[in-house]
Amino acid sequence: MFKQIWRNLKGAFTIWYRDVLRYVRDRARLVTSLAQPLLFLFVFGDGLSSAMTNLGGGHLDFKQFMFPGILGMTVLFTSIFSAVSIVWDREFGFFKEVMVAPVSRAAVALGKVAGGSTIAMFQGAIILILAPFIGIRMTFGQIVVLLALMLLLAGVMTSLGILIAARQRTMEGFQMIMNFLLMPMFFLSGAFFPLNNVPLWMEWLSKADPVTYGVDPLRQVILRESVPPMVLEMIRLHPIRTDVLIMLGFGLAFIVPAVWLFSRQD
Repeated sequence: MFKQIWRNLKGAFTIWYRDVLRYVRDRARLVTSLAQPLLFLFVFGDGLSSAMTNLGGGHLDFKQFMFPGILGMTVLFTSIFSAVSIVWDREFGFFKEVMVAPVSRAAVALGKVAGGSTIAMFQGAIILILAPFIGIRMTFGQIVVLLALMLLLAGVMTSLGILIAARQRTMEGFQMIMNFLLMPMFFLSGAFFPLNNVPLWMEWLSKADPVTYGVDPLRQVILRESVPPMVLEMIRLHPIRTDVLIMLGFGLAFIVPAVWLFSRQD
């Protein structure tokens, strides 16, 4: 029994290590990961700043408001597309070798979740370098909390990606489903605009969006030292504890069927 548990833990660690190693060795990916956030933050942010002067009662710069959303976007896209490797490995035959290994398939799935979550957290940590350029001050304690929140959001979204990838046989099919889901999830999360006074249909859709509960605590932690408390109270949606509990619920709802479907692979 103990040997089987140890074998499964070692197998999950191997899958995690393989994914992280591929990411670290891809230096071009590390550099180009800044391109899209820079585009959104400085082009989109500067373009709309004049139209968002009343944000937070006029006490909050639009780029500062956007920054947590950009961070959530980075984690969202990176974690979801980490599941692409499942479809890729299936097409090129590596998946068959993994499936016949003497470890449970649940351990393989959990290893993929851990690998995708770690990569997305690292990617988000890189984006934090941009914070001083838009006037955001953060303490070491804030950064530690942000890394934990990014890891949690990444785990939720990686689980969703694996849940979808578990039954996909082609890259084209997976990418089509992802493109259908990703942009609505991103824009409905409140990354670019406050969700306090939106139409009722948008409010309900945003409540069903797991990314909403990832962006909200990121914004509260990031802006804690940069804006007055009353401004933070105006733009927040829920207490951080509530956001975390809801994310944990989404994570459980995604990872359980993801592991089950993964275990039923042919």
